[in-house]
Amino acid sequence: MPDGNAKPDAAAAPQSFVVAPQAGRPTRLANRTDRKRRLRFGLMLAGIVAVAIGAGAAWLHGGRWASTDDAYVRAAKLLVSTDVPGIVAKIDVHEGQMVETGQPLLELDRKPYEIAVAGAKAELEQARLEIEGMRRDYQRMLADIAAGRAQVDLAQATFARYQALARNDNVSRANYDDARFKLQAAQRSVESLRQQAQAQLVKLGGDPDLPVEQHPQWLQAKSRLDEAERQLAHTTIYAPFAGVATQVETVQPGLYLAANTAAFGLVARDRVWIEANMKETDLTWVRAGDKVDVTVDTYPDRTWEGTVESISPVSGSEFSVLPAQNASGNWVKVVQRIAVRVRVDRKPDDPVLRAGMSVTVDIDTGHQRSLGDLL
Repeated sequence: MPDGNAKPDAAAAPQSFVVAPQAGRPTRLANRTDRKRRLRFGLMLAGIVAVAIGAGAAWLHGGRWASTDDAYVRAAKLLVSTDVPGIVAKIDVHEGQMVETGQPLLELDRKPYEIAVAGAKAELEQARLEIEGMRRDYQRMLADIAAGRAQVDLAQATFARYQALARNDNVSRANYDDARFKLQAAQRSVESLRQQAQAQLVKLGGDPDLPVEQHPQWLQAKSRLDEAERQLAHTTIYAPFAGVATQVETVQPGLYLAANTAAFGLVARDRVWIEANMKETDLTWVRAGDKVDVTVDTYPDRTWEGTVESISPVSGSEFSVLPAQNASGNWVKVVQRIAVRVRVDRKPDDPVLRAGMSVTVDIDTGHQRSLGDLL
């Protein structure tokens, strides 16, 4: 029996020695789990605070800039044409050539217009001769009037004598009537000459001493000469500004060009700007004169400096042929785009900015948001 009891006691001692360490392990694991949970909660809370602070800082700083990638390079351009028709005689430029202001671009056949100028000069000289002839005729008419008045005086004197003699029956009735009729004829002749002289004076502009260069007939002929010379001058087309010629191959010598028909294009070299189509909601603080950072898609590593030159007074839809009608029951509000013109500060070593290039603009409005804007 004693041996039998000793074995259980000896077995129990080792069991109590093993169980003691196992009872403390869950406590240490629980403490470690609590610390991880608290650390995780602290990190999550710190992350939320950091995001909130970052979002707040971004919001406060974000109101200063207005940006858009709906922007393009624009340049002054025109389709070269003239207002007179003719056959192309010479093309003075080639595709892609740089031209300066006043440089000849295209010439039409001058011969028909030179003939027209010569005819207009002849008409002008003919007008001068006709005016001189009218002056001479007017002076002759005045002389005829003076002679006619002398005849009237003579006929008046003769009639007066016959009238006195007729009272005493010392002259025949036939002679008396003849003197009376001659006086009336002389008076009518003078009146007719006077009216002709008045008509001639009107043709002379009311002043017989009026200079030829001020006479209406001469001015009319001179205007025809001026028009003929203008058309002759327009047979040569000159560059209105410095630029690059393009699409020149569409015109060849010998081709007939009607008036106002485009020959080829000319794109300005220096008159370049940016047209940015901004959302109306982004223009709250944008003003003319604001500084702009310009990035061209073709040159992503280069930034140009610019300035807001003007803001369009209307949205793009106002210029559409069929503007949107918003009076219907299914109306949906759409943010409108308003064009902002940006002047680019270019340097001699800058890359070429070609019309139509895509651009990203960032406008520095200088406006800083504040917490008061939330109230």
